[in-house]
Amino acid sequence: MNTSRLYVGGLPYATTEDELEELFAAHGSIESVRIITDRMTGRSKGFGFVEMSTTEEAEAAVENLNNTDLEGRTLVVNEARPREKRGGGGGYGGGGGGGPRGGRTRW
Repeated sequence: MNTSRLYVGGLPYATTEDELEELFAAHGSIESVRIITDRMTGRSKGFGFVEMSTTEEAEAAVENLNNTDLEGRTLVVNEARPREKRGGGGGYGGGGGGGPRGGRTRW
């Protein structure tokens, strides 16, 4: 069985994962629902992901829910892009030459 992951943007910040699941369940079987939240505040960032059981169900959800209104906000529903690998480590970004760092320069 193929699964299809959908990106859902434009969510009202108060939307719960249960509400999102209920919205998409009308178009097929739901494998998972995840609303992305801010790590510091725990508040929704206004987007999430829904994984449908089949490609056909996902296509039906996109067709029926993209550009629709949910509590005054327009939803954006499309196929989620594969997650990009993030570069590791921190460190200091390249650069910056020498030279005076403020203050007066002696000559």
